[in-house]
Amino acid sequence: MSSYDAIYDVVRQIPRGQVATYGQVADLANLPGRARLVGYALYRVAPDADIPWHRVINARGEISESPVRFGSDHFQRVLLEAEGVIFSAHGKVNLREYRWQAEIPLEPGDA
Repeated sequence: MSSYDAIYDVVRQIPRGQVATYGQVADLANLPGRARLVGYALYRVAPDADIPWHRVINARGEISESPVRFGSDHFQRVLLEAEGVIFSAHGKVNLREYRWQAEIPLEPGDA
């Protein structure tokens, strides 16, 4: 399985109305320290794909804006709000409330 496939598998598990951070997805995909790779992988996802790319935000609880996304930053917020995620006046999501609480899988032999 490629790194991108591992990332997509994790992102597909994020429940509606919750978010995960890029670093959290990287850890869960067994790619610790590769948060930027998660961003690259999600950038390649078509907006209408079965991968809920919009549920991944940065560790500050913000949508990571990029001029190369041609307006999808706003679309990401619209999709999250439609799922019930509330943003503060400063554009932040309360990670204590909305962060997905997933377990990092153990490697075989770990205990």
